[in-house]
Amino acid sequence: MLKKFSLVSLLILMASGMFAQVDVRDTVVSAFIPYISYSYQFPGGNVAKRYGNNSSIGGGVAYKTSKNFFYALEANYMFGSKIKNADSILWMVETEAGTIIDGNGTYALYALYERGFSMYFTMGKMIPVLNPNPNSGIYISGGIGYLLHRMKIDNQHLTAPQISGDYALGYDQLTGGFSFKESVTWFYMGNSKVTNFQIGIEFQQAFTHGLRDWDFSTMQKDEGNYTDFFIGLKVAWMLPIYSRAPDKYYYY
Repeated sequence: MLKKFSLVSLLILMASGMFAQVDVRDTVVSAFIPYISYSYQFPGGNVAKRYGNNSSIGGGVAYKTSKNFFYALEANYMFGSKIKNADSILWMVETEAGTIIDGNGTYALYALYERGFSMYFTMGKMIPVLNPNPNSGIYISGGIGYLLHRMKIDNQHLTAPQISGDYALGYDQLTGGFSFKESVTWFYMGNSKVTNFQIGIEFQQAFTHGLRDWDFSTMQKDEGNYTDFFIGLKVAWMLPIYSRAPDKYYYY
C-alpha cells in the first residue's frame, strides 16, 4: 500500500511540474510543441538530374526542455511537377511523336509528377539571441531519418494499361535511403500560444538506391547508389502545450 501511495505521489509531482503555470515572457518553459510546416526545396546531386524544384509539407511534435533543448519526430510529404528526363523513361511506350496510345486507340491523357516522403528524428538547441523573450531565438537542429522519391504517372481514367497499375511501377524509379537533415531557423514563441512560428533554411543529404526489382527504362535492375541533396526555405506554425500563468492585474 505504501509503495502504491509513493508511486501515485510521484506521478502527481511530475504532472504538477510539467503543467505548472508559467509565463513565456520571463521564464524558459518546457512544452510539447505540435507543428505543421511548409518548405520550398531546391534539389542537388543525383536527384537534380531527375526533378526540378519541389515543395514539402509536413508535421511533427517536439519537446522543448527548460534549458531550450529540443527533441522532435516529424514526417514530410514531397511533391513537384518538373520531370527532366520523361522521354528517356517512357521511350518503350511512346510513339515517335512522344505520345502514348491508350486501349481505345486514342492519345492517352497523362501527367507526370514527383512524389516523395521523409521521416526524421531531430535534436536541437535554441540560442536566445534576437529574441523578444527567453523562449525565442535562433534554433539550430540536426537529425537522421529516411527519405524516398519517385515519379508518379497519373493516367486519366486508367485507359493506358502500359502505364497503369503494376506496369507503372516499372517506370517510377522509386529510390530511397538513409538521410540527414540540418536546419537553422528563427524560432518565435509568443505569449498568446497562437503566434508561434519558425522561419529559416534547412538542408537534407540522402544516400539512396533503387528500390524496384526492375526498371523498364534501362531493362535491368537499378543497382546504382546515389547522393541526393535538398536545400529548403522553411516556415512552420506551432502550438505549444503548457500551462499559462494568469495575467497580472494591478489596482490603485
